[in-house]
Amino acid sequence: MYDAIVIGAGPAGLQAALTLGRMHRSTLLLDSGEYRNGTVLHMHNVIAADGTPPAEFRATAREQLAAYADVEVREVAAERIAGAIDDFTVLLADGTEVAARRVVLATGVADDLPAVPGLGELWGIRAFSCPFCDGHEHAGKPIAILGEAARTEHLVSLLGRIVGAITVYPVGAPFGEEDRRMLEERGARVSPVPVSEVAGEGAEVRVTAGDESASVAGVFVASVALRQRAPLATELGLRMLPSGAIEIDDFGATSAPGILAAGDLAHRAALPGPMASVLLAAAAGQLAAVGVIRSL
Repeated sequence: MYDAIVIGAGPAGLQAALTLGRMHRSTLLLDSGEYRNGTVLHMHNVIAADGTPPAEFRATAREQLAAYADVEVREVAAERIAGAIDDFTVLLADGTEVAARRVVLATGVADDLPAVPGLGELWGIRAFSCPFCDGHEHAGKPIAILGEAARTEHLVSLLGRIVGAITVYPVGAPFGEEDRRMLEERGARVSPVPVSEVAGEGAEVRVTAGDESASVAGVFVASVALRQRAPLATELGLRMLPSGAIEIDDFGATSAPGILAAGDLAHRAALPGPMASVLLAAAAGQLAAVGVIRSL
């Protein structure tokens, strides 16, 4: 019987395990090998680790966790959670079962991209969603933004002072006259036809829309949809927020006693949604670990 099982080994899960280990709480960290930034070459906006490959970040964290006798790591996914506070059972993908007094969900979210041919191959390499994470690397360079008008406006506002020329490409259907005018007033060029394909072209991206194509330094996608990477929250019947994330309190507690959550998959109701931030995910993991310790 572990004090806590942490499901997910991204920044939130790794930090939760570290905090629990430092407080000598027996902890099992489950690593499925799936990560939201799994295709990303370098993570940014992380103090003391700006530009570090995510895989290197995870490897360093795992090396540091190895120094804590109370932390065990297994390379296996969790498939189901049963039981109640002080007596949870977690069924693993290898068919074994483990037990814990508390459970921390840190399985993260997955990005569902718009159906644009070639976009998946560029994701995290030449195509991005977060201006805080990847905007600076495109300073003064031409970029494309793909998506719906309302969400695109937000990216144009954030990136306009950083990048060079911005061309906005609708996804699915052309923009209406009002939306087109609004984006042009913010300094963007608007394609009259939707994007039909993107493809890597050396260090650039070729964006095709109808009979025209252009080369840009990178692509930002405004219409990315988030979904829970694992079905555990639904199966547990946890209270969810309009953003699709799990509702938690300040210390990561969910609506189910003994189940806590941390990272992109959860946030407090006062916030509009989760932020794609390694630092904020790690901070949430630390708070959830403190929540576990307070609860125990």
